[in-house]
Amino acid sequence: MTTSALLVMDVQQANTSRVCDPDYLPRLARAVHAARDADIPVLHIVLGFRPGHPESNKRNKIFGALPAGIFTAEDPGAAIHPDIAPEPGEAIIVKRRVSAFAGSDLQLLLTAAGIDHLTLTGIATSGVVLSTLRQAADLDYQLTVLADGCYDLDPDTHQFLIDKVFPRQAEITTVDDWAAALSPTG
Repeated sequence: MTTSALLVMDVQQANTSRVCDPDYLPRLARAVHAARDADIPVLHIVLGFRPGHPESNKRNKIFGALPAGIFTAEDPGAAIHPDIAPEPGEAIIVKRRVSAFAGSDLQLLLTAAGIDHLTLTGIATSGVVLSTLRQAADLDYQLTVLADGCYDLDPDTHQFLIDKVFPRQAEITTVDDWAAALSPTG
């Protein structure tokens, strides 16, 4: 029997402020509500650093160049967007790199819960979604990607990943089709 979880990744205020699709957050909220209604765990993955960013090295092109204070506990931009805010009992997993597995206890939580199927959503398709998908595939997780539950600042890159790269390692579907499949009447 497959045990699933929905990963909602990097849907933090600093990232959602750059989303140009006004339907993205309501659509993602539908996925979160569908998972909750189906008793599928919703795991919130966030990027987070300690004050001063001791976890990042200046050689790292992405994280070494971040301004001090960004994505720390004091940064309002690090907060999860309220439209998909965690409910009591839902895990918030702090990661230190692009992949949801890097520098986090995600794999420990998944193993402890017996989860072997991950449904991926998040910002950005070319960042956290791609990196997490590749690592999760190498760890032998069954994978689903909610194509319209992912967002990238570059629509062409998003579409290329969804159409050409992700199908090699994951099932690709939409939020509405996934939610309908979870419904007892679906």
